[in-house]
Amino acid sequence: MYKKVRTPCIGVCSTGIGDDVCRGCKRFAHEVIDWNAYSEEQRRVIAERREGYLVNAVRSQLEIVDREMLLEQLHHQRVRFDESQNPYCWVFELLRAGASQIADLKAFGLQATAQARGVSLVEIRRLIDEDFYALSVAYYQRYVAPGIT
Repeated sequence: MYKKVRTPCIGVCSTGIGDDVCRGCKRFAHEVIDWNAYSEEQRRVIAERREGYLVNAVRSQLEIVDREMLLEQLHHQRVRFDESQNPYCWVFELLRAGASQIADLKAFGLQATAQARGVSLVEIRRLIDEDFYALSVAYYQRYVAPGIT
């Protein structure tokens, strides 16, 4: 049995100003508008697509080397996250909660990838969000927009 899919809205919607993909939650404009009318299965498909893109974006910057340490720190730091999601989604929630306050990635069971070494965690968080958005826009432009026009 699946648990209910909650709205991924983070209160930073850009679809109202004309974006086809929300810069906050990375859903497509029609998904934001129609969310309450969707079935749980439709919501799950959207959630899985978003999760896959976020995982790819996080993995390009950070590697989980100790999942249990990460989990322990998330609980200790009282970071809100969905334990049923991929652990790389947990990493993004950690960065959103306090990237500027993390001094040692190893203490969180993480390490930077080769391309992220020497980059601040605040910048890594920005890069991840930028990649997550770019992946969502690319999918929208390739598979959704042609069917709309």
